[in-house]
Formats: sequence, structure tokens, C-alpha cells
Amino acid sequence: MGLRDTVEWARTEWGIFRKGGEMGWSQRGRWVRQWVPFGARTVGWVIVSITAGPISGGAASTWAAKKWSQSCAKGLRIYIEATGQKNVPDGGFVYVSNHESLVDILVLGASLPGDFKWAAKRSVMNIPFLGWHLRLAGHVPVDRNKGKDAAAAVTEAFESVLRGEKPLLVFPEGTRTADGKLKSFKTGAFQAAVLTGKPVVPVAISGTFALMSRDEVDTGASKDPEDRLVTVHIGEPLYPNPELEEPEAVTELRDRSRNAVAEMLAKARSAEAVAESAPRL
Repeated sequence: MGLRDTVEWARTEWGIFRKGGEMGWSQRGRWVRQWVPFGARTVGWVIVSITAGPISGGAASTWAAKKWSQSCAKGLRIYIEATGQKNVPDGGFVYVSNHESLVDILVLGASLPGDFKWAAKRSVMNIPFLGWHLRLAGHVPVDRNKGKDAAAAVTEAFESVLRGEKPLLVFPEGTRTADGKLKSFKTGAFQAAVLTGKPVVPVAISGTFALMSRDEVDTGASKDPEDRLVTVHIGEPLYPNPELEEPEAVTELRDRSRNAVAEMLAKARSAEAVAESAPRL
């Protein structure tokens, strides 16, 4: 099952399996230079996680995940600027971020504080090495399009993380954007926040879509740091409205969170546009 799930994940998530026949030799070479070292780093840090994690109470897995994110982002020459860390509350809460690219989890893993648990597709959980780490570290498997029972189970898993006073990272759009625009948000994470009374922390990631959109096979050839800059903005925590009934409270918190992410994205992209138009000295 592991090999089959690995192949399916790679086929659907990596553009090379959709565009392989269209790639020139230079692009094929760049793909190898970027992703073979990435695979080696992944295996190396996962070995640390699965060997030292159980005897350290999970602390080694958390440390290894942070180092994996940072080393892989550096290896892919992704430059990260993060702001708003002071907004992060203590205890359990939900990070809700827009989803632009396959490399988002690397960027967020390198820049978001806290031992957060990631809501990941169940197919990813079955990938050798990577999936082993995700399961050991307590990340949450998510089944897409599996009906109400599966959705309820996911919400319960989210609640369990929050009641355990751990941060949870969710991409509420459900999948990566195809056109760079912010999509509508699903309600599962917001329902868990309402049921547990925990806040939502909006996160806006900008620059990964230009670096590696859904149909791209790598992060591009440019070595200019400005072309490879990604920004992460962490907003102020948003709390559920206790005066509303559960369905209304969930919808209100979802819409308020999406508006916050949209506003931060607009500011980030406006700043990027100004920077691009400024003359270089």
C-alpha cells in the first residue's frame, strides 16, 4: 500500500508526472538538482524523527521537522521573511493559511512558531519515510470527499489536538489554488475552534505561487533572491463569538478568518508590486 500511495501522491501532486514529456533536458537536470537532494534530506531527518522521537517523548520529532523544513527551504533557495510571531497565543489554536504551492508546508514549517500539528491528506500519511514521521509526530490525516462520517471524524481529530493545547495548521481552501486567487474556506477547522473555544490565527503566505505553481515541476532557474522571496504574515488571533449559536458562530468565524487572510495577502502583494516597480540602483 505504501508504494501505491506514494506513486499516486507523486502523480497528482508533482507537475513532472503531468508535464514530463514537455520538459527539455535543462529543466530535467534542474529537477534532479532540486528534488534528489530534497529526497535525501527528507529521508535523513525522518530517520532522526522515527528513531529518536519515541525515546524523547516526541521532542526529537518536533525538532527534526523544524530542521527538515529549514534545510529543505534553504536547499531550494527559498528566502523567507516572516512577521507577526508576537501574535501567536499560548496553548491550543488553529493556524489557517492560504495554500499556493507544494512548498508551502516547508515555508510554514520553517517560519511558524510552536509544535503545530498539520492536517495532511491521508495518502501522504502512507508515503514511506515522510508518512512515518507524520504519523509518529501526531499530525492529523484527512480524507477528502469521503462523506459526512469522515468529515465528522476529522473535526473530532481537530478537537483532540486543540483540547490537548497544541496548535493545529490547516489549509481551509482544501487544496492548492490553481490561479493564485484565494478560494472559499471549508468549515471543519472553524467548527473545531468553536466547539473548543479556541482562537484562529490567520496566516498569509505570498510568493510561493510565483515560485512553484500547481503545474510547475520545480522552483525555477532564477538565482535572484528577490525572485525567490516568500513572505509569511501571521495575523492577530480571532476568537469565536460566544453570543452566536454553533452554526452561525462557525460561519462567522470562517468568514472573518478568510477576510483577514485576504487583507494580509492584498497588503503583501501591494508591497511586492511597489518593490518590483522601484528602480534598481
